Amino acid sequence: MKNTLKKIASSLNSLMIPLVALFLLLLFNLFRDVSFFRITLDDKGVLSGNLVSIINSASELAIIGMGMTLVTASCGGQDISVGTVSAIAGAVFAKMLLKAFTVITIPTILLSVLVAILVTILFKLFNGVLVAVFRIQPMIATLILYSSGRSIASWIIVDATTKIEDPLVRYIGMTIPGSPIPTPIFITAIMGLVLVLIFKLTNLSLYTQTVGINQGAARLNGINPIVVKLLCFGVLGVCVTLASVIQIGRIGSLTQNTMLADIEMDAILAVAIGGNSLGGGKFRISGTVLGAYVIETLMTTLRSMNVDTSSIKAYKALAIIAVVVAGSPVIKALASNLWKKIREQVFVGTSKEAIR
Repeated sequence: MKNTLKKIASSLNSLMIPLVALFLLLLFNLFRDVSFFRITLDDKGVLSGNLVSIINSASELAIIGMGMTLVTASCGGQDISVGTVSAIAGAVFAKMLLKAFTVITIPTILLSVLVAILVTILFKLFNGVLVAVFRIQPMIATLILYSSGRSIASWIIVDATTKIEDPLVRYIGMTIPGSPIPTPIFITAIMGLVLVLIFKLTNLSLYTQTVGINQGAARLNGINPIVVKLLCFGVLGVCVTLASVIQIGRIGSLTQNTMLADIEMDAILAVAIGGNSLGGGKFRISGTVLGAYVIETLMTTLRSMNVDTSSIKAYKALAIIAVVVAGSPVIKALASNLWKKIREQVFVGTSKEAIR
């Protein structure tokens, strides 16, 4: 029982930054406009409201953030090509669906997703080889696909915008008939559950953290850092593909130049806000998912306040700076020292008074 309580306390401590940030944003909205929390059923029987919209809209970011967390933990750096590679994944998915099959059915959709996943994993393994084998700094290594990914997508499927309005595809990004919950929420939950099961049934989590903390020590303990890093990039490839397919289903088309644009920056922020070290090592996927919800809650709050679209990024940057600085080692050390002093004054002072 004591050990369980310690584990819960440790988990809450590592998730303190995203939980506090989310609490403050929700508290602000509670005083600003209580209708922000209203949840209703629309004419199709689907749940709607700001809270549902936040969880739904953050799905792509949360999924990519999961993969980004593993890459960050194992490599001590970030993959900045996830947005452009999502265009490649979307292009492969769209071409398979529209060119390879005469009829769109559930099996053809699943096969198209599988092919897109395999192709995306290959591109991510290209990044992984540069990082793991040639030891190029992750941000520099992934800059290649960051610059060329959307051009490669245009080679795969020529049209700049490809319409995919089939109802079965739209269900992936919208809602399955009869279900009150948007499909992307289910996909995010399933992806998170799969990763949890992988971590429980294998040593991937332990190996990833070990490699991120000290590659030399990992190698001495029989862990191959190259294999671990490639596995993490492979998982990121799966995450990128799923996010791309959700986006296509959500908007009913593939637009190569805008597909998940700038999501790489938000994914890195979600990892940081989630309390994960950007220098590698220990990580917590749940923290990253919370970080994604913090970002989306902030965006939804700004939009509900009718903040000008061109100004949203500036406000967002200010809020993110505050959150990231609050979670920095310097601030954490200051807060820890302050708490020790308060605790000493309160408890030691109380003990002395009791003795007297």
